[in-house]
Amino acid sequence: MLGLGTIAKKVFGTPNDRKIKATLPLVAKINALEPQFKALSDDEIRAKTEAFRKRVADGESLDSLLPEAFANAREGAFRALGLRPFDVQLMGGIFLHQGNIAEMKTGEGKTLMATLPCYLNALTGRGVHVVTVNDYLARRDAAWMGKVYEFLGLSYGVVVPNQSEEEKAAGYLADVTYCTNNELGFDYLRDNMKADLSQIRQRDHYFAVVDEVDSILIDEARVPLIISGPTDDKSDLYVTIDKLIPSLTEEHYEIDEKARHAALTDAGNEFMEQRLHAEGLLPADATLYDPESTSIVHHVNQALVAHKMYKAEKDYIVRGQDVILIDEFTGRMMTGRRLSQGLHQALEAKEGVAIQPENVTLASVTFQNYFRLYDKLGGMTGTAMTEAEEFMEIYGLGVVEVPTNVPIARLDEHDRVYRTAKEKYAAVVEAIKEANAKGQPVLVGTTSIEKSEEIAAILKKDKIKHNVLNARFHEQEAEIIADAGRPGAVTIATNMAGRGTDIQLGGNLDAEVNAAIEAAGDGADPVAIRADISARHADARKKALEAGGLFVLATERHESRRIDNQLRGRSGRQGDPGRTVFFLSLEDDLMRIFNSGNLDKMLQRLGMKEGEAIVHPWVNKALERAQAKVEARNFDIRKNLLKFDDVMNQQRKNIFAQRREVMAGADQSEVVQSMRQDVVDDIVTAHIPPRAYPDQWNMEGLYAEVLKIFGLDLPIIDWGREEGVDDEVIRERLYAETDKAMAQKAVKATPDTMRRIEKQVLLQAIDKAWREHLLRLEHLRSVIGFRSYAQRDPLNEYKSEAFTLFETLLNRLRIDVTTQLSHVQILSPEEHQELLARLKAAQSAQQNAIAGASAQPAKPNAATPASPPNAGVDPADESTWSRVGRNDSCPCGSGKKYKHCHGKV
Repeated sequence: MLGLGTIAKKVFGTPNDRKIKATLPLVAKINALEPQFKALSDDEIRAKTEAFRKRVADGESLDSLLPEAFANAREGAFRALGLRPFDVQLMGGIFLHQGNIAEMKTGEGKTLMATLPCYLNALTGRGVHVVTVNDYLARRDAAWMGKVYEFLGLSYGVVVPNQSEEEKAAGYLADVTYCTNNELGFDYLRDNMKADLSQIRQRDHYFAVVDEVDSILIDEARVPLIISGPTDDKSDLYVTIDKLIPSLTEEHYEIDEKARHAALTDAGNEFMEQRLHAEGLLPADATLYDPESTSIVHHVNQALVAHKMYKAEKDYIVRGQDVILIDEFTGRMMTGRRLSQGLHQALEAKEGVAIQPENVTLASVTFQNYFRLYDKLGGMTGTAMTEAEEFMEIYGLGVVEVPTNVPIARLDEHDRVYRTAKEKYAAVVEAIKEANAKGQPVLVGTTSIEKSEEIAAILKKDKIKHNVLNARFHEQEAEIIADAGRPGAVTIATNMAGRGTDIQLGGNLDAEVNAAIEAAGDGADPVAIRADISARHADARKKALEAGGLFVLATERHESRRIDNQLRGRSGRQGDPGRTVFFLSLEDDLMRIFNSGNLDKMLQRLGMKEGEAIVHPWVNKALERAQAKVEARNFDIRKNLLKFDDVMNQQRKNIFAQRREVMAGADQSEVVQSMRQDVVDDIVTAHIPPRAYPDQWNMEGLYAEVLKIFGLDLPIIDWGREEGVDDEVIRERLYAETDKAMAQKAVKATPDTMRRIEKQVLLQAIDKAWREHLLRLEHLRSVIGFRSYAQRDPLNEYKSEAFTLFETLLNRLRIDVTTQLSHVQILSPEEHQELLARLKAAQSAQQNAIAGASAQPAKPNAATPASPPNAGVDPADESTWSRVGRNDSCPCGSGKKYKHCHGKV
């Protein structure tokens, strides 16, 4: 018997069906306008763009303009590239414009589809951002689709890493800007560290279309973008601790693969304490449980995680002196991305490469909070439905599954599960040989570089020609994928998420056409070029089709169903035949972590022979349930992290808004005066409590505070002895005296110079206070979880304490700005010239002294005199040394750096 839900779907259709039906009248309108726009000349097409712009400026909504704009953009795409968007691409474009995610299968033309809503929204003049996962795709798509925008009379730009300021400024000023997600986020942070509005590059956050939206907004959203600066060098400590880790045995530590965490056991703690004592890293009377040992414990834990949880060729690769992380979802190198809290340094120590100094956070933002800045957001990908709940809850984005232009003819077979990895790989190689023998193109999906090269070695031994695509061959990515559909091609690849280049049977037609158009120059006829190359591809395509289309052979299940679907979706594009199958073993990470031990015993009891596989729909269902559990857990982790980041995000917005106001205003004297008076109020209240008697006033403390902050030597103690003087009178006198002192500085400096000084001091103080605040929040975040042991909600505790810290930041900011401005020394033009003359004379005297010393012949066997010790410093008495920098010479006179001598950790 059918359930009510099933009956309702049969009668009314699914919610997705209803969304698709709602676009059909719009698609019909666009198609009806096609003959009208085909009749226009090229110049008339461009003139339509100007007419549309004027209508938008006059108040017409983009929704009412959509049919005409899409019809114009469709015609422009056909004339510029020889490509006419299908009806399903029009649908996808409509969903993007409405602020949804369009889920379209691989090969359905997402790149071309994006030009439609981008063209429509660019008519506002506010700029549209098309976000891609890497700089290769940003450049490729900009050069490719830029021809459409240019034909239609719009400008386009590209923003990628390592551009000059001029290139970046031009990129952001374009009507449509192709950019990478990382560079967008970093530019946002950089803009909010600039000292002048003219240096700010991002002009607006109006509309963004995010390509491979699941990769960017979910997979990469787990790690915040951080701009950081270096701190003290601790490379010796990392190297020393790293040498101790290999001596640990299995009884000394526990690992949690699900949480990717490792920790010492009690036995491990005792063993490590002994080794640390022997190395002199831990004082003889100290233990790892002492509060003073926190830093050493942290370094030991990070070294342990680096050795036990991070594997070379899977999680990272070593290139020269760099440890480069690998994205587990795409298999790409993440150049420039580093693990935080010393973990990356621990990996560098493990691999014996140069250790980069740890960094302190200067500014940070998560992708979730960055992309929520946009007025409107759209996304496109081949796989988003499994994460629809997260997209709606975090970003307010609906997911719509757009139908394919041609029905899917791909055969998705049930998983084949083997007992051991050895049996699995033997079966994989046999399947590859069988497909290769009949000329069928094969794509082999793996989860790591190590596994892709393991299969490659077996194929090489069997003399089967193949290509390998992993982080080592990142640069040849597009070329390898473009050839993956040729008859008999065998391509071994790490995860195929977000590759951005279609695998077309017979070879990638578009890639070859684009290269030919580029080579032919401006006078090229795109339609003729496409027709010529298409004819040559027809024979190769026919052979690949007769062999059964692309065979996708996956060697492992990923934690996320979405990544598996992305790999599967490479086959069967545009109605082509194809075949996909997953070869698994009970030794695979997913199967092992989710306790397949019982299953292995059961299969042995049932008498399963070596080389046999289990093939049953129940196995698929069980695996999908396991994957769904992992996805739900990961979603909860991301959601929880976002809740904490939202607290900081509000504070970040306030601080960045304050900076913008300071930069935008020419005169900050009122702000500075208000801060100064607030400081006066605070110190008067602190030393003259409300309703206190005069003999309870701390006038000596108030005098000292005013001298320290304002640099004013005032008769405050005498004021306290005057008859009838109360705290209000003292406040007013301090207001007057501090205002008078600042007015005198302004007269001496000229008002314009004083305004510039005030602005500069304000910006520097805001940046310094924000950096310190970020560090405090980082420390708070690392320990707040322990509040749960006291039955208190860590999130509420974090909100409360973060708010208190922010109030402290604002108070500190007022004091810092007031103190700096009060103590700034203003020189008259005459004094300035005199100072320059003195500096010049001193520099000249120093150069003469150096020249005289070099002219004297060196005396043989003369001992080099030691540098004279600083006054009051006894080389034999450490208590007289004061503070010594770690890289300074040791005061004991050994000639070594302090960190290698008495300052050795």
